[in-house]
Amino acid sequence: MQDTSLSLLDRLRASPNDADWTRLVEAYSPLLRTWVVRADVQSADADDLVQEVLLVVHRELPAFQHNQRPGAFRCWLRQIVVYRVRNFWRSRGRLVTSDSDSQLEEHLRQLEDDGSHLSRVWDREHNLAVASKLLEMIDARFTESTRQVFRRLVLDGADADTVAAETGLSLNAIFTAKSRVLRELRRLGQGLLD
Repeated sequence: MQDTSLSLLDRLRASPNDADWTRLVEAYSPLLRTWVVRADVQSADADDLVQEVLLVVHRELPAFQHNQRPGAFRCWLRQIVVYRVRNFWRSRGRLVTSDSDSQLEEHLRQLEDDGSHLSRVWDREHNLAVASKLLEMIDARFTESTRQVFRRLVLDGADADTVAAETGLSLNAIFTAKSRVLRELRRLGQGLLD
């Protein structure tokens, strides 16, 4: 991992390298595949469609203008997914004929709508997928104790008193550990996570 103040997204836009693209692909492929399959794409075609989405991201990312609003990148990515899935089904003549097709189109319309329940599910799953990948990337930078505290407090939702009792650490040490990990996650995830 490059140790720079630039976030992964900034590096990919400004001076992309293979390692950063690999990180992005590893972080996003499982999420993209899940959403492509939810749009009724068979497993055999899902990987190809995920690759198409990632190729669009690769081609268009240098021109992507982050508007500094939370979720700008994930919204942009969600729109690419909707567009590519819609093209996939149109090329197969599916989005115009049957009831299941109208259900599929309704699914895509909801996913496209920033205010829909489905787009909020996307947002939540996006953040969890990216945060998990970022945690993997920074895992070696922290002690096992710090990682355990962070997991229990943030990922498991345990309260601080419970974590203090489990680890034998003071509340101050627990909040310091959480803060250190969050600071690093924010630095690396700038532009990708809210």
